Amino acid sequence: MSEYGGAAGMPPRNSARGNSEADARRRAFAELLGEFRRTAVLVPLGEEPGPDGERGLLTADWGGIRFILAFSNEQALARYAQARDDYRREWAYRTVLGARLLDVAVPAAGVPCGVALDCADGVDGMVFPPVRGIVPEAAAVDRDEDEGDAT
Repeated sequence: MSEYGGAAGMPPRNSARGNSEADARRRAFAELLGEFRRTAVLVPLGEEPGPDGERGLLTADWGGIRFILAFSNEQALARYAQARDDYRREWAYRTVLGARLLDVAVPAAGVPCGVALDCADGVDGMVFPPVRGIVPEAAAVDRDEDEGDAT
């Protein structure tokens, strides 16, 4: 037993220290999410036009989830283009409020979808997965299917 009362030096699951660390992480993420929702980001347009003839937002699929690629500034987008060895072409983009991406574009995707911010920046990037509290419940992959049926 450790000084925290848990085995192998780990605090017990219900310890005040364990809860405060988890709470601090949740608060920090909530602050980041709030900042993202209030911030305009750059969203590159895909190269291929959709059925309506318009170019949609650039996305990437990973692990069965589609992610809209967003960038905090032109330098972050340039790092992405450089990482793809695709920096010679012109990158058309839209400026979109983070809240609009999460609340409108994600549900419109029609498949599980989140947002990846500054994805070429490794640990400095951020992923907003399609889960409750981040995207509308109807677009969340962790929603309770039975809740929608109760009317």
